Amino acid sequence: MGVRVKICGITEETALGAALDEGADFIGLVFFAPSPRHVELEQAARLAEMARGRARIVALSVDADDEFLTQITRIVRPGYMQLHGAESPERAAQIARMSGARIIKAFRIRKAEDIRKAHAYAGIMDFPVFDAWVAPEKAAGLPGGTGHAFDWSVLDAWEGPYMLAGGLTPDNVREALAITGAPMVDVSSGVEAARGRKDPRLIRQFLAAAKAQ
Repeated sequence: MGVRVKICGITEETALGAALDEGADFIGLVFFAPSPRHVELEQAARLAEMARGRARIVALSVDADDEFLTQITRIVRPGYMQLHGAESPERAAQIARMSGARIIKAFRIRKAEDIRKAHAYAGIMDFPVFDAWVAPEKAAGLPGGTGHAFDWSVLDAWEGPYMLAGGLTPDNVREALAITGAPMVDVSSGVEAARGRKDPRLIRQFLAAAKAQ
């Protein structure tokens, strides 16, 4: 199996169409109001229906409560819940039971010890997303999608499938894959023409570069 690619933070049909036409494996919909990529439930449902059967639908949330997660589950019907906050293993398992979706857990990485935290979620998550830790003053209140990378050498501390995120672009994804051997990659800000606005041309370029590995 080749490299699988997630295009995260989709908010518009043109961007989604480009991702689907070029073979994106996962489509990420962000449900976090402070994010410039936040999408309302009704629009997310329309995007999800466009993607259903062509790509896996991922709903990204940050420490969301049961009521909001139930709404996402009922209206959007994602196949995956990506947890990008401080959700504990117990909370992740509860969300899996409640939603019936598979779990992706995101971890913000600075050092090898941060990678090892993912072991606590074994048997609960399908796989982790390893993203960059960013100082609060540079992150603008966002848990991801900041455009920063981390030291990929710390990935040696992990065995098993994972998704690499953080600072990936059409220009560096081939290098990232060559260095890490990551089976999956995740991009958001790296395919944007402006903050929160996906560029179909960059989406196509990213997918072509990643899928060429």
